[in-house]
Amino acid sequence: MSNRDIKSHFSFNKQERNGIFFLLLIIVALQLLYYLGTTFLYSAIEPQFKVNAELQSEIDQLKINFARQDSIVVYDYNPNFITDYKGYVLGMSPEEIDRLHKFRAKNAFVNSALEFQEVTMISDSLLRAMSPHFKFPTWTQKEKFVSISKTTSSVPQKNTPTAVLGASNASYNIIVKDLNLATAMDLREVVGVGEVLSARIIKFRDRLGGFVVEKQLEHVYGLEKEVVARIWERFQIKKAPNIIKININTASASELVRLVYINYKLANRIVAYREYNGVISSYDQLLDIEDFPSEKLDIIQLYLQL
Repeated sequence: MSNRDIKSHFSFNKQERNGIFFLLLIIVALQLLYYLGTTFLYSAIEPQFKVNAELQSEIDQLKINFARQDSIVVYDYNPNFITDYKGYVLGMSPEEIDRLHKFRAKNAFVNSALEFQEVTMISDSLLRAMSPHFKFPTWTQKEKFVSISKTTSSVPQKNTPTAVLGASNASYNIIVKDLNLATAMDLREVVGVGEVLSARIIKFRDRLGGFVVEKQLEHVYGLEKEVVARIWERFQIKKAPNIIKININTASASELVRLVYINYKLANRIVAYREYNGVISSYDQLLDIEDFPSEKLDIIQLYLQL
């Protein structure tokens, strides 16, 4: 092939050169349109994938909770009612747990950390780890409340149907009335009980279904001890109400809140505790639940059944 033939392949007339120029121009224009189009599209889509800070925070918290779910959280508890499983988790040997159960089988209670060690024979190091969480309710150190069927007879009774105020006023007798039948007007006869407190006492009594023991009057908000004492000079619980007990293992949260001592938050915690730990076999297990009013356990259990 001669040089002339090769040169002929790279020589164009004016019309061909114009065509090539416009072709290159079209290619460059298409490339610019593609670049600008993709840039605009990404910028339009990007806000849809913007991180929701609040939602991300919730997700992070769920991750933390999931990571912690296998960890053991020890709440305050009464060591008298340590189960086999709980004793194992706390680090007690089967023999130490058996010693405690044999002691409890005699219907006896340990009332201090040292007594717990004497019964179970646990080591000093284990006692130091366990004792900060020990919680001994007052009813483990004294005789427990009698059953509800005997409550009426357990209520302190006046010696006579009337109470006499002072030797100098021996001739002035006050008729002792039944607190469960008292009206607001009756209550206002007591010094220190006005319109607000009398209404509050009756409302609390109605929510209870009637006072069962005298101690419940102290749970009325705003009543001072001196006023409570004066009320019992004029009233007593002559007839305890019939109580329909709530099954702590089957009741829903809405059923539990019917009891004046249990609010919605505590009711939900009881249900959650029951679902996680299984059947509640002892009232003392309720003390493991956060914010449970331990000082009122002896009263609350009168309204519950296992």
